[in-house]
Amino acid sequence: MQNSEVFILAIESSCDDTAAAVLHNDKVLSNVVANQLIHNQYGGVVPELASRAHQQNIVPVIDAALRKANVQKEQLTAIAFTQGPGLMGSLLVGSSFSKSLSLALKIPLIAVNHMHAHILTHFIEEEGFDKPEFPFLALTISGGHTQIVKVNGFFDMEIIGETTDDAVGEAFDKSAKILGLPYPGGPLIDKYAQLGNPKAFAFTKPKVPGLDFSFSGLKTAILYFIQKKKLENPNFIEENLNDICASIQYTIIEILMDKLKLAVKETGIRQIAIGGGVSANSGIRTRLKESEGKYGWKTFVPKFEYTTDNAAMIGIVGYQKYLSNRFETSAVVSKARIQF
Repeated sequence: MQNSEVFILAIESSCDDTAAAVLHNDKVLSNVVANQLIHNQYGGVVPELASRAHQQNIVPVIDAALRKANVQKEQLTAIAFTQGPGLMGSLLVGSSFSKSLSLALKIPLIAVNHMHAHILTHFIEEEGFDKPEFPFLALTISGGHTQIVKVNGFFDMEIIGETTDDAVGEAFDKSAKILGLPYPGGPLIDKYAQLGNPKAFAFTKPKVPGLDFSFSGLKTAILYFIQKKKLENPNFIEENLNDICASIQYTIIEILMDKLKLAVKETGIRQIAIGGGVSANSGIRTRLKESEGKYGWKTFVPKFEYTTDNAAMIGIVGYQKYLSNRFETSAVVSKARIQF
């Protein structure tokens, strides 16, 4: 189906951010996100509180997205929403609203895999940002996922490496918790790491065969290291915070880069794109860009606002699905875990 005037309303509610975006074809007209600060006091996302906050936020967020885009709901061509993976209660708020609005406006309903969206965010038309060519390798890094994906087409993707236990985002956040930093701690480690020596303290990289990852052993090593050092010096963290964060971040980035280098060697594909919340990390973005000159790769780093959970990335998948008539009925169900 070809239409030069395609307006997609996209809704994202997989975790603790309520987001809505309006796209005109592959260009973002608005991208609105309501964060839920209530979870900070609990040190992590509380699913029940998240779903309640989505119910409060979804109408004003969608209204704000439409007004910012200067688009009336009657102009919409289709509605795209996150089907999964994510927190079930949160997903249901977004899917229920999307189904209702789709029926009321009599326009197509499009279900989107959240992880596909992180990868395909690179196809948003954005000045100053190139789009990868198929095939390319995607490194999806977030609080719940660490994957290397071979992307042959918009709807032809194959996971060739993934974490066997914890995701990289969890490794950052749990390390921050060990250091006594507030939630979410990953961005704070990045902040302090920029002021420290990345080789001040050495942490052993886990030996995992092939292209798979493991971060649980690293978390344990960091915990034991901090406990030992605090026994020797109760002020160890305060006196060495920048260096500790820099060393942790350096080790995690080395793990990611080692696997990417192996993936390039095994596939022969030299185009690398990153996505997911952890792709906002400055150290990872810098190392990936440096690899272009060092290894001859072509790398793609998304615009900062498209790294964490947002609806623009849902919208670009919705647009591509619209072009190939990949629609759903109101019988479509949300899935906390969804086949990739």
